[in-house]
Amino acid sequence: MLRHTLLPLLAAALSFPAEAAPYRPLDLTTIDRATPAAARTQYAVLGTTHLTGLPDTFKPEYLEDLIARLAKWRPDVITTEGLSGPQCEMLLRYKDNYPGVADDYCWDAAEIEKESGVSLVWAEAELPQALAEIARNPSPARRRYLAMLFLSANDRASALVQWLRLPESERKAEDALSPELVKLLEKLRAGRNEVYALAAPLAARLGHERIYPADDHTADALTAPGGDAFNKAMMAIWDNPGARALRPALEAQGKAMTSAPAVLQQYRVMNSPTALRQALDVDFLAALQDKSAGQWGRRYVAWWEVRNLRMVSTIRQAAGGHPGGRVLAIVGSSHKPYFERYLGQSHDASVLDVLGLLK
Repeated sequence: MLRHTLLPLLAAALSFPAEAAPYRPLDLTTIDRATPAAARTQYAVLGTTHLTGLPDTFKPEYLEDLIARLAKWRPDVITTEGLSGPQCEMLLRYKDNYPGVADDYCWDAAEIEKESGVSLVWAEAELPQALAEIARNPSPARRRYLAMLFLSANDRASALVQWLRLPESERKAEDALSPELVKLLEKLRAGRNEVYALAAPLAARLGHERIYPADDHTADALTAPGGDAFNKAMMAIWDNPGARALRPALEAQGKAMTSAPAVLQQYRVMNSPTALRQALDVDFLAALQDKSAGQWGRRYVAWWEVRNLRMVSTIRQAAGGHPGGRVLAIVGSSHKPYFERYLGQSHDASVLDVLGLLK
């Protein structure tokens, strides 16, 4: 009886190798390279400094040479480091979980609703139909209506794209746009911000109807509980010898952006592997060495990676509607290596060297 009970067990044991092979995750990159595919979606990541922090010697018109180079590539989709209206609504509703985040990065859509009479929720629901309509009927009245919808949806960059696509004579308070909303659009048009001074004019020049905001701050829940302890730990980490040595060069870079050719050259510098590695060394790689009790440096890196993963997922979603197309992601330069790493892991993706577009 015992012999008959053991036989099936022995047979089952003999069907497996005596020693299991080490586990190796399936290598999707190798599989992608070996799989025939149609033309891949192309991604170019343009790292940028945040233009609002530049000296007064910088003027938005100095971006013209950069815009001209990017326009030659003709991207189908442009994404920026901006928060969507729905995410801002979430951050406003859950302020206790994300202290200060909405105040720093969002506008309250209720303020625009008072002026436009349109809620963020209604505007978001109406936008797909309005975008389809403007493809059939790109009249000035429809563009003004779409600009109002984007403002109500808290997508100011896309509202500005619609405003810039209007002939100068049609940029007026009429139809859906009140004088106050026009005043806001004109303020955005004059802004020293890479979203409004770079991305929106480029999108309008290319005939795009919108920009895709791709920023994400939901990962801030990882660092928010640290409060003063987190801030103190990070200040100490960032006060490293490499960072101190790098600051004069960064200040000089900003001061050098005093003409269109100079701005283009500085964008070449900030997107170079050398500059990106220097920034990585003094920031995230330095934070990984944190040995404090709170391990705030390592938590900071976790926050950064989660934030970038979520941003890239938004970019991938925007690109999904343009298979085989071209996607330009404009983002703070510290994000660039992470964007390129994560985008490069996607199926149907080719990550281009943006320096090739800036020649």
